[in-house]
Amino acid sequence: MVSHILVVEDEERLAQLLKLELEYEGYTITVANDGLSGLSAAREAEPDMILLDWMLPGLSGIEICKRLRTTGCKAPIILLTAKDEVSDRVTGLDAGADDYIVKPFSVEELLARVRANLRRTQEQDTETLQFEDLRLNRSSREVFRGSRRIELTAKEFDLLEYLLAHPRQVMTRDQILERVWGYDFMGDSNIIEVYVRYLRLKLEAEQESRLIQTVRGVGYVIRSES
Repeated sequence: MVSHILVVEDEERLAQLLKLELEYEGYTITVANDGLSGLSAAREAEPDMILLDWMLPGLSGIEICKRLRTTGCKAPIILLTAKDEVSDRVTGLDAGADDYIVKPFSVEELLARVRANLRRTQEQDTETLQFEDLRLNRSSREVFRGSRRIELTAKEFDLLEYLLAHPRQVMTRDQILERVWGYDFMGDSNIIEVYVRYLRLKLEAEQESRLIQTVRGVGYVIRSES
């Protein structure tokens, strides 16, 4: 799968250079040139990685880091900055950045950092599924909505795991029955509706937005409310 990288950089020449180099490496790139548009792009596009300049008009890279982490964003963030003191590095990492590269930097070093961070994330992704602030860990069988832990039955967990493994893809009732209940399930097909209702009650217990959407006549999908 092609990784989507968001570049938030107000120096337009550098932003375009990064865009060209990263696209040449096969990544999909979105560019934002100020803090507010960068924050919006991070939330709307849900990139696999963010290259984030520290000094930005409108909103600093540090503030963007903090806001994204408090709202559940798990994408790796590499800070780009001319600040090279140890205290600056600590500030950036404490704000939620995963890595730090000092300007001026070589493109080769940046690409190596990008590969390393994406590789680490992809290794973790086999265990963790996430959509917006909903997070599911396959090995521990834990589910969180933001910082709130949600207790699920075994079948509720299996249904949520299946839907989360296919975000924004409409899964038909037949697909869900086969994968979650088994191809030889002979019970009432309304069982899916019952379990979706159970999940919604638990996932929306504190007035959170609905993430499991009904596609009438077809099935269900994990996506934001339109």
